[in-house]
Amino acid sequence: MNKVVLASTSPYRRALLDKLGIPFSHAAPEVDESTQPGEDARQLVMRLAEAKARALAARFPDHLIIGSDQVCVINGQITGKPHTTENAVRQLQQASGQCVTFYTGLALLNSANQRVNVICESFDVWFRTLTDEEIRGYIRIEQPLNCAGSFMCEGLGIALFDKLSGRDPNTLIGLPLIALLEMLRAEGINPLLANAAD
Repeated sequence: MNKVVLASTSPYRRALLDKLGIPFSHAAPEVDESTQPGEDARQLVMRLAEAKARALAARFPDHLIIGSDQVCVINGQITGKPHTTENAVRQLQQASGQCVTFYTGLALLNSANQRVNVICESFDVWFRTLTDEEIRGYIRIEQPLNCAGSFMCEGLGIALFDKLSGRDPNTLIGLPLIALLEMLRAEGINPLLANAAD
């Protein structure tokens, strides 16, 4: 059976993958995440998810490599990680009272035969109308500076929302597990049958 590698150092993606009970390793892919001219959110995250998986193929030549990338779209604008408190405040002010769509690209590369499966999963988040005091309070408490959209739904970020809509809530954290499990089963890995021979 091919070994599984997560092309990410995100502790949140690792925690999600841990839930499946599949042994895996992880490594950081070196990928330029800049948007290309004319690229929409779906194209961007799918390209980067595949690029991240392929970036590790030489190091892991007989593996199933998982790549993932996420952006959010606020009022038609692609928005990534804020990196600074000022940017986080601006992102949440723009999201206040709006429906924001998150796009998560997911790629599974079989590095032994170069077969790759790439999809984009979307998820909609309706934000409450937030006061500046709530926004600054949230950022101070949770420091979501490395999270697309400036929040962590697995933490106090849930307090920012009116409702959520999508196929898989794990998509919002950055790793669509339902889609990933479909891909893994196609490669012969099913965590429900992992110990069937024991």
